[in-house]
Amino acid sequence: IFFFQAEDGIRDPLWSRGLGDVYKRQIIYKGQVHVVDGKIAEIIRMEQALASEEGPFIMPGFIDGHFHVEDTSIAPYEFSRLVVGHGTVAAICDPHEIANVMGIEGVEYIIETSKASPMKFFYGASPCVPATHFETSGAILGLKEIQTLLKSPDIYFVGEFMDFPSVVNGDPIALAKIQAAKDCNKPVDGHCPGLTGSDLDKYIAAGVSSDHECSTLAEAEEKIKKGMGVLVREGSAALNLAALYPIIDKYPQEAMLCTDDTHPDDLNNRGHIDYMVKLAIGYGCNIFNVLRAASINIVKHYKFPIGCMRVGDPADFILMNSLKELKVVQTYINGKLVFDNGKPTFPFMQPKIVNNFGIGPIKIEDIEVPAKSETVKVIGAIDKQLLTDKFLEKLKPNARNLLESDPQKDVLKLVVVNRYFKADPSVSFIRGFGLKSGAMAMSIAHDAHNIISVGVSDEDILKAINMVINAKGGIVAVGNGKDLILPLPIAGLMSDLPAEIVGKKYGDLESFAKDLGCKMNTPFPTLSFMALTCIPSLKISDKGLFDVDKFKGVSTVSYTHLTLPTILLVQISVVAVSLKKK
Repeated sequence: IFFFQAEDGIRDPLWSRGLGDVYKRQIIYKGQVHVVDGKIAEIIRMEQALASEEGPFIMPGFIDGHFHVEDTSIAPYEFSRLVVGHGTVAAICDPHEIANVMGIEGVEYIIETSKASPMKFFYGASPCVPATHFETSGAILGLKEIQTLLKSPDIYFVGEFMDFPSVVNGDPIALAKIQAAKDCNKPVDGHCPGLTGSDLDKYIAAGVSSDHECSTLAEAEEKIKKGMGVLVREGSAALNLAALYPIIDKYPQEAMLCTDDTHPDDLNNRGHIDYMVKLAIGYGCNIFNVLRAASINIVKHYKFPIGCMRVGDPADFILMNSLKELKVVQTYINGKLVFDNGKPTFPFMQPKIVNNFGIGPIKIEDIEVPAKSETVKVIGAIDKQLLTDKFLEKLKPNARNLLESDPQKDVLKLVVVNRYFKADPSVSFIRGFGLKSGAMAMSIAHDAHNIISVGVSDEDILKAINMVINAKGGIVAVGNGKDLILPLPIAGLMSDLPAEIVGKKYGDLESFAKDLGCKMNTPFPTLSFMALTCIPSLKISDKGLFDVDKFKGVSTVSYTHLTLPTILLVQISVVAVSLKKK
């Protein structure tokens, strides 16, 4: 029998076979847990024999160790209603998506809307807004803004420091932001894909404590051995668990789990951290090591007030039906029952609408590419990864001497439109999406969240982009006489609808994109990351193509095959690479 202290002081019994003691890696049967004023007051062990794997069992609730709630396309309160049913009791959140759109106002908005939920959201101050100098965001968080945010009791850490070259190279502003966190005794999250050797040493020495961008086992092990906390990520666009799961058993005290970016259909269909737990166990990881990575190790790293089933801890725990199925039966946060009988115990709440959208519809001439050269640089999108390749490809000009998509070569036009003020769109080309007709567009384009679109015909690209603009945010697919949209009125990032409706609409959009020929398992998440100019190798922003390896802008067209006299007639800039109309 387990005991629960209800709000009215009446002690209600909870029946359960076992208590999961993740610290000592054992199952305790027929125990009693006493909860008083939202905390575990006493744990009484009655029997320790393990007769079967049938439960229910009580164990610590799950935590998402690195997360952007805005990327679920669901408002925070509504997101919590969905994931408490998957055993999630807390999330470590970097709000840099809405910070890029609305600055401190956006951060304050998301914190306040989250407070209405019983779930625990721990927000950080995002140090890289915008992520790099080569994109236009709706706001800038400089040193002064970071120092202001860190003084707030609602800000628990500094978010992922994506501009790792500035940290490695000793940029004084970057180092001052890290020092501001040290002055407040708050941790600093990292973001350093592929960083190794002496440069990694400099990054860690500066004060960065974690990374969630590892894609190889060697990279993860080097970072762990050098003292970093490594979060194994399994989101919607980046799926790294299959490559990294061995560290869960090899480094059971250090490994942590996170999703980073998870989209609504995946939340509805497969789950949240519970999905990662089941997947890792399926890969052969020890169940207790996995549970540590999903709970205790994250608390140990961040030292945030989240319960781990110890006397004196907040009463944050879940009841699982068995150790085989691992289905959540009940979820408790601060001693309150928040999920029971398949439903959250707190109702839907209509969220407030805030936004930052400053443009009107564009014209087809805005996205045309004059054939100054037949050779273009092409982004190589990789399914289930944020990293890209880069290629050179020849395109045949049309009758009007313009370069267009060539679906036979899988070279499609890629467009980014500044949504904050009127400016010339950035136009380039991409391989990997496989569309045979139609177009996709969305106002989620990491991290500045301008509008990004990929498509076969200029007409469909234009239609998709203008649908997003007219809705002041959304996810769109058009083609073959059909169009679908999921409006995102909250900052152009989130819906104001219930989670199950958002998930259904999102799933319909992804199915439609695949009907149009898209080869990606996750079409829209992958598209959204083609604008993230801090992850290699070649990306696009509203300012043009950006070579992340060289950390500088490059031209879409390539003139390497031209004769010298022709080169002299062409004006080239590696800084302002948006295609201007002559």
